[in-house]
Amino acid sequence: MFEPQQIAENVTLRALRSEDARALTDAYVRNRAYLEQWEPTRADDFCTEETQSLDISRRIEMEQAGVGYSLGLFTEGALIGRFNLAEVVRGVFQSAGIGYWVDQTHAGRGLASAAVKAMLSNARDHLGLHRLEAATLVHNVGSQRVLARAGFKQIGMAPRYLKIAGEWQDHNLYQAILHS
Repeated sequence: MFEPQQIAENVTLRALRSEDARALTDAYVRNRAYLEQWEPTRADDFCTEETQSLDISRRIEMEQAGVGYSLGLFTEGALIGRFNLAEVVRGVFQSAGIGYWVDQTHAGRGLASAAVKAMLSNARDHLGLHRLEAATLVHNVGSQRVLARAGFKQIGMAPRYLKIAGEWQDHNLYQAILHS
């Protein structure tokens, strides 16, 4: 379980709850054009409260099973970012992947870096994970800076790794080791 954390003045990172569906929908509607370059092509109904409510419900089930965590970045009641810890693998691996985005009007203010650092601490201290991994488009310099500030190291490049904005695109791969 991720503990809520204040990462900046009036900005809190916490687990998404069922009642956040409207705020999440509003955030996706506000940022749809901005996020298109960084995300998979979305179905027409993606930016609806029904779709987001279903997604939050599935992710709450994943959290209860200990295999994934979906967090929101909130300021004054508005959702201004989404952070996911996914594909938690236990056993000898103790690893997970992270993904995130911040509202275009709040990007470049250090919020993503602070939130990723909070995720690292929580993953290590509360979930007992050893490693987190992330991937960025090779041209997503902003996200690469976020990962570097949080202590991630580039470990490679995967050609045609994910289908983003309708095309298979190369990604830089990163990891953070949480225990020495």
